[in-house]
Amino acid sequence: MLKWAGGKRQLLAVFQHFYPERVSGYVEPFVGSGAVFFDLLRRGGLGDASVTLADSNADLIGTYATVRDAPGEVIATLEHLDQRHAREGAACYYDVRDRFNAARAGGSVPQGSRYSPELAAMLIYLNRTGFNGLFRVNAGGAFNVPAGRYARPRICDPALVRAVASAFAREGLRLQCATFDRVLAHTSAGDFVYLDPPYAPLSTTSAFGAYTADRFSPSDQVRLCDTVVDLARRGRHILLSNSSAPEIVALYRQAARAGDARLRLWGVPARRAINSRAAGRGVVTELLLTNLEPRGTAEGLAEIV
Repeated sequence: MLKWAGGKRQLLAVFQHFYPERVSGYVEPFVGSGAVFFDLLRRGGLGDASVTLADSNADLIGTYATVRDAPGEVIATLEHLDQRHAREGAACYYDVRDRFNAARAGGSVPQGSRYSPELAAMLIYLNRTGFNGLFRVNAGGAFNVPAGRYARPRICDPALVRAVASAFAREGLRLQCATFDRVLAHTSAGDFVYLDPPYAPLSTTSAFGAYTADRFSPSDQVRLCDTVVDLARRGRHILLSNSSAPEIVALYRQAARAGDARLRLWGVPARRAINSRAAGRGVVTELLLTNLEPRGTAEGLAEIV
């Protein structure tokens, strides 16, 4: 339903080789577009497993919860925005962006309030019509993505909205706005944990961590890696993806050498679209850190030692 920076749809064919045969619980603390969750669901890989989908982005989780609870109202607002955008184009986009930020009190979901169907529809609209489908905020928390250049953006897809609502309404699924450490503190042995944190940049022009006003820092990357090693040691099934920035390669190599965690480091080619220079976009290597053994052979997958 949403486009998200670093979305993993292009790598699902590789990830599928690592999916556990049976999932007792599934936890995703950086849910983003939810590509892995929806892939597992489509393939019947979740069974009756409990599911926790979380993110520190309150707008994202608020939108998902509102789509789950009020899909008809979200669709009605999207239909109106679709018609207006067809008439006004970028002028509509910037007006909606201003109203979206005003409703969020300049940077966050109003304290203690429910994320309204209108707000959810505005976020979906901005996501479908903004530049590269980004969700980016400035230091004050205001959404500041410029309008994209799309001839006929798909703004309202009622069938898709209702399908997403149904997926999030499944029994045993929890949507949570929380930091990764809070989410991971409540995992259980045997859980499948997929982690897709904001990526460490490969260059200064590809940096992108502004999903929320609080950036994901290098120290956060280290804390996350330490947490993953601990979880692997305690019997969680781990699959983590990140960039192949030199500091991340070094960090994950060290994690893979923690023998009792039984983690291995893999590289896989992927197309990266986030770069301020068009020449900087293209095929790069992404890293996978996991204690799951791949089943079969995945194209382009190679272990890094």
